[in-house]
Amino acid sequence: MSQTQEQEQVKSQINFELTKLSIPESVFKLSLENQREIYNYLIQMNEHQKKAYLIAKDHLGTSFNILKSNGYSEWIKLNK
Repeated sequence: MSQTQEQEQVKSQINFELTKLSIPESVFKLSLENQREIYNYLIQMNEHQKKAYLIAKDHLGTSFNILKSNGYSEWIKLNK
């Protein structure tokens, strides 16, 4: 499988619309691997975590970086 085909396959597995959350544009500039990890993190969040995410994203605006957020950092530690 070529790298382009692999990238298309990964993209088809990442459907941020399923999270029903607003996603910062900066996420789409990240590697596909980072996008996949962020997607997996977002789809497993409970309602309380989703509220915290939305508040942080709203308050921090364009400076919000999910890769540096506490919730994501903790999730990565538990899932790697």
